[in-house]
Amino acid sequence: MTTHPDRRAALMMLAAPLALAAVPARAQALPKVAVSKDPSCSCCAGWVAHMRRAGFQVDVTEAQDMEAVKRRLGVPEDLASCHTALVEAYVVEGHVPADAVKRLLAEHPAGKGLAVPGMPVGSPGMEVRGAAADAYAVVLFGGGSPKVFARYRGATPL
Repeated sequence: MTTHPDRRAALMMLAAPLALAAVPARAQALPKVAVSKDPSCSCCAGWVAHMRRAGFQVDVTEAQDMEAVKRRLGVPEDLASCHTALVEAYVVEGHVPADAVKRLLAEHPAGKGLAVPGMPVGSPGMEVRGAAADAYAVVLFGGGSPKVFARYRGATPL
């Protein structure tokens, strides 16, 4: 006796590959972010929370000598901020928005990493209730002269 799939089963078999193709690829999970921060800095926790909301797994280490961490990783003094992170082979210095980090990982530009010098108001982790967000640049450094990688006001690209 020969059995034929019923119409519903046949449609399910045809639709399954299409349904799987429509599911976002979680197999390509974002890489881990390893953050070094000063134990007394509270704004770094805001940036870590921002990165986690964006889908990154973040490990935090408190470092007593952040200047030594920055020197070891090659962060120029004029681009320094309060915390320093490693993601894949890149350094991420300061309050860099998660979408800039994702773009960095997608494009793989020549350079050591990204930095947001200082601590601009409104950047991820530096939100101040009632204060207008500063405009600021995310800088790509370590591949010659630093150059602007992206511009933001708060966490919004300009």
